[in-house]
Amino acid sequence: MTPNFNESPVALARQLLGWTLLIDGVGGVIVETEAYDVDDPASHSFNGPTARNGAMFGPPGTAYVYLIYGLHWCLNFVCRKAGHGAAVLIRALEPTHGLDVMRQRRHTADIRLLAAGPGRVGQALGIDRAFDGLTLNAPPFQLIAPAAAVDVASGPRIGITKAAELPWRFGVAGSPFLSRRLA
Repeated sequence: MTPNFNESPVALARQLLGWTLLIDGVGGVIVETEAYDVDDPASHSFNGPTARNGAMFGPPGTAYVYLIYGLHWCLNFVCRKAGHGAAVLIRALEPTHGLDVMRQRRHTADIRLLAAGPGRVGQALGIDRAFDGLTLNAPPFQLIAPAAAVDVASGPRIGITKAAELPWRFGVAGSPFLSRRLA
């Protein structure tokens, strides 16, 4: 079983909560996501394809990876249909697998700080530009369906200036591993 990557980014962002994401056996439960679509002025795809965002226009079920602030690699899951330009940002994980590896990569023993925020997720999982465009249904990626439904909370996206008011940030309600609380 895999997530339905043909969904809208809002639907996929909600659906991904509770799934376990592993890269080479390291990772955890997805507890926070954000949706971005082609007609969204905050989306990297808003002005069309570029060398940086090309993977975002690729086939659903592939990774879109980009560098922010010249420091942090961020992981997104491409969705909808090839050529559309929609993706879901993985904002936070509850670390469950490969904790020692994540602690080394993140230089912290605090489990709460290992993958709470998209830059931390990228660092904890060892993400870099080489992952851009890779299929999410094959190694090094592994996606494991949740055993039970999760209680989903939503709120405005953070870290952006355009269309920030859209309630397209989703999280597992009450999770202590969110990057920030959801209202």
